[in-house]
Amino acid sequence: HIKINIKMYTPKFFTLHELLKSETADTKRIDNLPSFAVVENLNKLCQLILDPTRAKLDAPIYVTSGYRCRALNVAVGGVSNSQHIIGCAVDLQYKDLQKLFDILKDNPNVDQLLYERSKSSQWVHVSISAQGEPRHIINNNYKVI
Repeated sequence: HIKINIKMYTPKFFTLHELLKSETADTKRIDNLPSFAVVENLNKLCQLILDPTRAKLDAPIYVTSGYRCRALNVAVGGVSNSQHIIGCAVDLQYKDLQKLFDILKDNPNVDQLLYERSKSSQWVHVSISAQGEPRHIINNNYKVI
């Protein structure tokens, strides 16, 4: 009988389902199930970034893209070294994206924070570092081509 004594963080405002869901994965029948290591990273992301931000806003934040397996990342046109692949990044929507961005930029655990804009949409991308100190890369006008 193996005894495992791991303390896991339980997110207060986010579910694993919403961090994994993807219309592209559903449409293209891509299996987007994460490894245990990815789930640990997603929990850390919730603990350090998402839950504290949601508590400060006192209003829902919507995850539009969370974990992406490699096949899904390719399907959505993500960069090959995307932090989404390891469960360390999410793209978010909120009724006031600038307010969301401003709250996130003050979080010392942010590795990368991008206010992303494309021709048809805008969102906030935020990540934590998988290892080491956060780089604090912050860009409030990141153009997506």
